[in-house]
Amino acid sequence: QVHLVESGGGLVQPGGSLRLSCAASGLTFNYYSIGWFRQAPGKEREGLSCSHSFNGSTYYADSVKGRFTISRDNDKSTVYLQMNNLKPQDTAVYYCAADVACWGDSKKYDYWGQGTQVTVSS
Repeated sequence: QVHLVESGGGLVQPGGSLRLSCAASGLTFNYYSIGWFRQAPGKEREGLSCSHSFNGSTYYADSVKGRFTISRDNDKSTVYLQMNNLKPQDTAVYYCAADVACWGDSKKYDYWGQGTQVTVSS
């Protein structure tokens, strides 16, 4: 059974940083691309970044490009999302998802974590 567990969320002041982790189990991690998404109350789920399994490519939404960095440690079956210069509009529940490729459509991802709350407020 596949499990994805996010951690690292919390309350941070504007301009601060957080590093989210997505730990995976129950799958051959090297074969899977991992995407990060977020959903704020009353808004649609937004794709933020993705780490491709085979070619090592990374992708970022314009809203986070230059502030967020995705990385993966295949030995630990974990993907990280380093978030710098956080803004109040980054407040949301953050999710990671796994599939065989990086998709622009979140509905194509087969596996999802439970989410971790990030709140950016002074």
